[in-house]
Amino acid sequence: MTLSEKDLLYNWHPYTQHKIVGQLPVIVNGNGIYLTDDQGKTYIDAISSWWTSVFGHCHPQLIQAATAQLNTLEHVLFGGFSHVKAIELSEKLISILPHNQKKIFYSDNGSTAVEVALKAAFQYFINQGEKRSKVLAFEEAFHGDTFGAMASSGISMFSEQFNDLLLEVTRVPLPHAENIDDLLVEFETLLRTKNYACFVFEPLIQGAAGMRFYEASHLDQLIALCKKYQVLTIADEIMTGFGKTGKTFASDYLTHKPDMMCLSKALTGGVMPMAVTSFSQEIYSAFFDNDINKALFHGHTFTANPLGCAIALASINLYESDFIQAQLQMIAKSHQLFVEELKRHDLVKNPRTKGPILAFEVAAKNDGYYGNLRNKLYTFFIDNGFIIRPVGNTIYIMPPYISTQDELEKIYKVLRRVLLTIN
Repeated sequence: MTLSEKDLLYNWHPYTQHKIVGQLPVIVNGNGIYLTDDQGKTYIDAISSWWTSVFGHCHPQLIQAATAQLNTLEHVLFGGFSHVKAIELSEKLISILPHNQKKIFYSDNGSTAVEVALKAAFQYFINQGEKRSKVLAFEEAFHGDTFGAMASSGISMFSEQFNDLLLEVTRVPLPHAENIDDLLVEFETLLRTKNYACFVFEPLIQGAAGMRFYEASHLDQLIALCKKYQVLTIADEIMTGFGKTGKTFASDYLTHKPDMMCLSKALTGGVMPMAVTSFSQEIYSAFFDNDINKALFHGHTFTANPLGCAIALASINLYESDFIQAQLQMIAKSHQLFVEELKRHDLVKNPRTKGPILAFEVAAKNDGYYGNLRNKLYTFFIDNGFIIRPVGNTIYIMPPYISTQDELEKIYKVLRRVLLTIN
């Protein structure tokens, strides 16, 4: 029995209908932007493995940090104890996060980071004798798969089976120049009710919706209204954090900073699961009390795992290095040139780029998130040795920050070729 056959026999993969999907590639090695399967086929990881492995695979600095920590302390419970790497990582994060972020809460993954923020938002008001039971979010948002995060998401196929079991969430359209005035009126009308605990959003780019971009100035106006009506704001920077928008955080473009921020994915360079929810001092103070019932009773077994903290510290140091910062500038300039080329292509709509992200729509019928067009495009990329996962008729890339100009050209070349397959 082959490894692929054993995989199908034992494993249940995410977002996969196994009645339809057959054998999957079994990856046995990673090196830089390349992955190799058990048949010896090599793939270019053009989306950094779901936006996480931003420094490529098996980066020596991250592996060295992991190895050193394994020889010191692999794990200790964070309830009732602390450890050196958690203190160092929190100090580092506070130094690079927006100035109003003062406290760090650790968890395991992006969904749990959002879950912690939602839970804290509701309890913030409960601790002050007020009950607010609703959440505001954008249409087409994606915040994760745990129940609170799923409820806050707006892509129906991920949550429609559970609609009767979810939090009450009001969704508003993504702002743009044509709707911003009407949206501000609608938004303020909702906020006036005092029913909403929080507004959760992916700042500037909605990733899972197909890399939908929107303006910082519009988001700023919505956050300003939230502050006016004492509604807490949660920036889901799980995808956008650590350079994806051209700045360290998408929230760095904002004048009005969020009350809470959620981080994961690139936090550890894709080496280990780890997540952070950061808080303003005002939120933390609402839990700081002699009453034990006002504490935030939330935790995970591997909260602030020392190994994850050590890797995250190395990841941030690597991100801040002159080499990676120069690479990000090179990738952004290269993407911009390719976007100008795509603008002249008849089968391309709305080519766009921000930081290391490049996206465009194929001018063909979009038959669904996992429709025939998407599957045809995905199969083409896999057959040709590229890991690129279209969203409906949207094709996007987010290559690792270590990619060379020649490697970027290989990615652009396969994008040109896939357009020739569209009827």
